[in-house]
Amino acid sequence: MKQTLRVLSALLGYPSAELRTHIPDLREALRAEGALPRPALRRLDPLLDRLERDDVLDAQATYSELFDRSRALSLHLFEHVHGDSRDRGPAMIDLAGQYLERGLLLDANELPDFVPVFVEYASCLPDRAAKETLAEPAHVFAALETRLRDRASAYAAIFAALVSLGGGRPDAEALAELREKEPTDDPALIDEEWEEKEVTFTGPQEMGGPTGIVARLRARGKAMSATRSEARSKD
Repeated sequence: MKQTLRVLSALLGYPSAELRTHIPDLREALRAEGALPRPALRRLDPLLDRLERDDVLDAQATYSELFDRSRALSLHLFEHVHGDSRDRGPAMIDLAGQYLERGLLLDANELPDFVPVFVEYASCLPDRAAKETLAEPAHVFAALETRLRDRASAYAAIFAALVSLGGGRPDAEALAELREKEPTDDPALIDEEWEEKEVTFTGPQEMGGPTGIVARLRARGKAMSATRSEARSKD
């Protein structure tokens, strides 16, 4: 799963001449690892074809039009969970801390909830932990897959693949809520939708607090540390 996740992370990054050059290598890595079922691999072919064939500037324009100009297609996980509220800050601090514990250092201009970064982080975990990590925001991935598919975008295949790698079972209630609250890109309505909620610091932070991704990863980390400590005491 490691190589597949790193390929998906690369494909979700801003298109570049270097990425275009390495598309054949990315294809081979996906097929060689075999982490995705054949239908999911076939769904990725149109995107790989376009990134390999299209002029880099055209690919960049398509990417920006999708992900930089539409809140509904934001590649920041907490945008879909917390919106523009201040709850997003503590959640990101927690998630960044988990990255650091695993040795993943972010560039100054990278935010921890950026999907390519999150997927790369998952690639650093053992397969079982990676699957559980991807399953946490599976409802966000599923919503993005649907929204991209509705726009006839080949990028939809990436999110379908992430859902598959996470076990293919997004939380139905959370997904329904995301669909109901899909943000608008109408400038006249954005201010109303971005109205901040009451700021709280004691309750659970979905995706980044006691009941979310960070808590589960932290619990696994403590369990691993306890196991190592026990093993050393026996030596």
